[in-house]
Amino acid sequence: MNYALIIAFLLLSVSCSTDEKSASTANDTEDSASPVESNAIPVYNQAYQENFEADKISAILNSAKNGYVLLDPFQEEVTDHVAAIQANGNQVGAYISIGTGETYRDDYAQIKPYLVTTPWGEWPDEFFVKETSTGVLEVMKARIDKIAAWGFDWVEFDNMDWAFDNESRDAYKITASESEAIAYYQELSAYVHSKGMKCMAKNRVEDATDFDGVLYESYTDEKNWWDQSGAQSFLDAGKLVIINHYNEKSCGEVYAEYKGIYNDNLSFICEDATLKKYVHFNE
Repeated sequence: MNYALIIAFLLLSVSCSTDEKSASTANDTEDSASPVESNAIPVYNQAYQENFEADKISAILNSAKNGYVLLDPFQEEVTDHVAAIQANGNQVGAYISIGTGETYRDDYAQIKPYLVTTPWGEWPDEFFVKETSTGVLEVMKARIDKIAAWGFDWVEFDNMDWAFDNESRDAYKITASESEAIAYYQELSAYVHSKGMKCMAKNRVEDATDFDGVLYESYTDEKNWWDQSGAQSFLDAGKLVIINHYNEKSCGEVYAEYKGIYNDNLSFICEDATLKKYVHFNE
């Protein structure tokens, strides 16, 4: 028997096994060190602002890429740019207020019979929806029909929480019940989906599990005021969660604070009090 040959074979086997383990360990280390990609995306907002100027279409066309861009589709010539904004990889959302009627909208005459008679003190050109059981649904669906025809990806529902504050209900004589208000925005969400678009909730996700995302409005003296578990449930489901924060001198610090509460998948836009404009994170 050739013992020298056997010993050489055993030594070679041990060497190969050691090399394989080293390679495996190196791969494991490399995998664990790989950064986890965030689902957060940049957010642009042409539709509304709190203190300073909203994002302009020209800036959006130049800078917005692979993000969520919110437009007011009923402002003049805005819809002319939807396709160009989408060409940069963006999802384009259309703003509508489902809890109020605005005097400056073209369909104000159609929605006026379903509104309260006292203007909203904070926004004197707006009147709360009084009841949802008659024709207001048809007015909103007509808006959604136009938005779908213009090629939008999302519809964002502002003021969907209008009927849940008892003081406002009493002050403005809102007669829609909470259950009717929930049924109202659920039906509108289903209608958005039937048109092949996604639906963005605004400031609440209660009874809104079929919505595809949510945007919360945040303030320096009023942060994370909403139902945190609801926001987290949307993040856990892989849905788009956006915080639009207003009038802030330390936008980066606030963003870090929110990521500490939630996670890196949170999308964030901030109205910078020094620059006097929106700043866009996750670009």
